[in-house]
Amino acid sequence: MTPGRVAQSMGGVLAVIGTPSHPPKPRGKSPEWSTGQPRRRKIRCPIVKKGTTRPKKQHSKLA
Repeated sequence: MTPGRVAQSMGGVLAVIGTPSHPPKPRGKSPEWSTGQPRRRKIRCPIVKKGTTRPKKQHSKLA
């Protein structure tokens, strides 16, 4: 078989073999939350940006 034909049939082979991983579990809700309890959004803090620093002036020595 040519490499192209092998690539075409690979999907069917993988479907028959299956996967070694477990299926995903349902997420569910936390046991603390009761039905209808309102959820609050995370408190956001303002972004603090650092300003650019200017290079220090060099003092020249007069001799």
